[in-house]
Amino acid sequence: MGFMIGFAVGMSAAGLFGTYAALRAGLRGRELMGLVGKSMLQGGGTFGVFMSVGTAIRC
Repeated sequence: MGFMIGFAVGMSAAGLFGTYAALRAGLRGRELMGLVGKSMLQGGGTFGVFMSVGTAIRC
């Protein structure tokens, strides 16, 4: 359960920050989508792992 919640939160945060960074760098089209998608998966995975470890420690 902790992983799913962490993954969702991490993806949304990484989507916001990744989109801002990509637009600021001047990326458009496929490059923009590729960078934002990659950052969303990485951010979601990272935060999901932290949340699952926290849930396991708590239980």
